[in-house]
Amino acid sequence: MTITDTSPVSAVRAPAAPAEQTWTPRLWGVLAVLCAVLFLDGLDVSMVGVALPSIGSELGLSTTSLQWIVNGYVLGYGGLLLLGGRTADLLGRRRVFLIALGVFAVASLVGGLVSDGTLLIVTRFIKGLAAAFTAPTALSILTTTFHEGPARNRALSVFSVFGASGYSSGLILGGLLTSFGWRWTFLTPVPLAVLALIAGVLLIPRDRTRVEGGHDLVGAVTLTGGMLLAVYTVVSAPDRGWLDPLTIGSVVVAAALLAGFVVTEKKVAHPLVRLGILRIGSIVRANLSIVALFGSFLSFQFMMTLYLQDVLHWSPLKMAMGLLPIGLLVAFASPFVGRLIDRYGTPRLIISSMVSLSLGYVWFLATAGDSPNYLVTVLPTMLLLGGGFAFGFSSIMAQATDGIDDSEQGLASGLVQTSGQVGAALVLAVVTALVAGGAQSGGDFGQFHPGVNLVSGVAVVGLLLNLIPLIRHYRPKHGATT
Repeated sequence: MTITDTSPVSAVRAPAAPAEQTWTPRLWGVLAVLCAVLFLDGLDVSMVGVALPSIGSELGLSTTSLQWIVNGYVLGYGGLLLLGGRTADLLGRRRVFLIALGVFAVASLVGGLVSDGTLLIVTRFIKGLAAAFTAPTALSILTTTFHEGPARNRALSVFSVFGASGYSSGLILGGLLTSFGWRWTFLTPVPLAVLALIAGVLLIPRDRTRVEGGHDLVGAVTLTGGMLLAVYTVVSAPDRGWLDPLTIGSVVVAAALLAGFVVTEKKVAHPLVRLGILRIGSIVRANLSIVALFGSFLSFQFMMTLYLQDVLHWSPLKMAMGLLPIGLLVAFASPFVGRLIDRYGTPRLIISSMVSLSLGYVWFLATAGDSPNYLVTVLPTMLLLGGGFAFGFSSIMAQATDGIDDSEQGLASGLVQTSGQVGAALVLAVVTALVAGGAQSGGDFGQFHPGVNLVSGVAVVGLLLNLIPLIRHYRPKHGATT
């Protein structure tokens, strides 16, 4: 498939300034609801991660079963994100958003009450399904409510703050709530979700029009089946083995389903996903950039959690406080990213993000040793990664949805978030295998060294992916002046 690139610096060249959008109290209220849901997503993931040892002790779950409390969520979330975003376009964003938020609240309540490990994993899968609809729908509501340009960039910056705040708050709350009982980590989001649901009913305007379509049943079945099986294969392969016959069979079937989906979309009158969106160079780069951002960032955080607790014997709360600078930096820096996007454009900010991430990983590798000093190694690394995430997340989301018609905002939002989730799952799966394979390495940090090498490489690839098109754009102009 040919990728047409209008210019890697198209976002640098500012378009004609749109009329300034008035931020009414109701508009602020809509943004608050969307931010609250993103906050809940981050809060839930990080709180449950801290509570896993307590859950395993009380319910008698093995390490493999505990992993599925995390992976069950990833399976539902990553497997249906693309379908969730497109469903919002077809059936109405407000309706899909509110229904999915209600399901999220109920699943949270049930998860906090069950005493069976299998049922707990099922509730996590259902919550992942719900998030697969709330996350892209929230982003598409934002991008269709706020005009493209300064208003949307500002809203995306605020949106990013709450995502980072939710995750960092979850780390601290998870450590505190787990001391009272792991069930509180499941029950705490329930009243917040209910309040967001009520506010959403009152504030989010009804959809005026919907996209023509909804007839592509074969596309929906092949996409859902292919994505679920692909994500399941990625998250289960480290335990089963990448060369296990079941793993190989799953890859083949998932590839066949996704290939069938592509063929279907080219033939039906009303495709579920317009494949032409993948011919836009800036959109493709945004989706690959989110893989580099999420894949490296979340995998490094996973390794740090194991390293700090299992090797250096930090308590969950001490570990959370050690990682907190990332969340704080994102929370304080993100509100200014919208203005930077307006001034410099998304390509330059994404490049800055990848530079900061790469430096953070390399700095940790260079200075960690067997017993890293917090002020010398950990804190500078957290600041560099926090800066990279702050610059990258909002910029990538803006680039992934810029210039897309309102009728396809859900598709674009679902596509970029699917890329992030599936890409992160894939990188994390490889990192997990490397960490397990390096368990016999010498030194306390030895087993994690290959994994950090990998995430460093992923970040550098993300940098080159965005830097090379920018260099190609400027090279002819430079030559013409000499």
